[in-house]
Amino acid sequence: MATSTTSQRGGLNSTALALIPIAIAINVVLGQLVQNVLKLPIYLDSIGTVLVGILLGPLAGAITGLIANVIWGFTLAPSALPFAAVAAVIGVIAGYAGQYGAPRRWWLMALFGILTGIVAAAISAPIAAYVFGGVTGAGTDVLVATFQNLGASVLGASFAQGAVSDPLDKTITYLIVWAIVIALPRRLIARFGNLRQQ
Repeated sequence: MATSTTSQRGGLNSTALALIPIAIAINVVLGQLVQNVLKLPIYLDSIGTVLVGILLGPLAGAITGLIANVIWGFTLAPSALPFAAVAAVIGVIAGYAGQYGAPRRWWLMALFGILTGIVAAAISAPIAAYVFGGVTGAGTDVLVATFQNLGASVLGASFAQGAVSDPLDKTITYLIVWAIVIALPRRLIARFGNLRQQ
């Protein structure tokens, strides 16, 4: 009987435990580059979280997102820390996407990306508005300012920015993860218990 990365009791073996820190590093490095260096109006800070969620399940995805934002918040970007709960929710949704078999079809991954983006926008908008006054120091601040100039409140502008940026960002993220997963050898995929096989 083949050994799965995720045991029936929910434990993780060394392959899974090695993937999580790599995924955290991907989140922090790409997020810092895209948001705080290039100042793009997207994030790309959850590719590692979605990858872990897809392969290892909702709990592992949530832990990856949470820890990535805590590390990032305490080291390079303090504004990332309050969004740790959002990152955890992204990991949970990705875990269910893997269980549903989304990586078998690119369009299903795109749909999960849009869904994840809508949920992330709804949760993060009040954090951005009430903790940061809508200004987090990321490239998305331009969109918040634009919506405020059009007459939106800080909360309304934060929601509008999220409605524009988050679904796009998460769709790109899920499609990148889809490309990674389909490129992995089947024998490696088989070691990850969350991804439903046909």
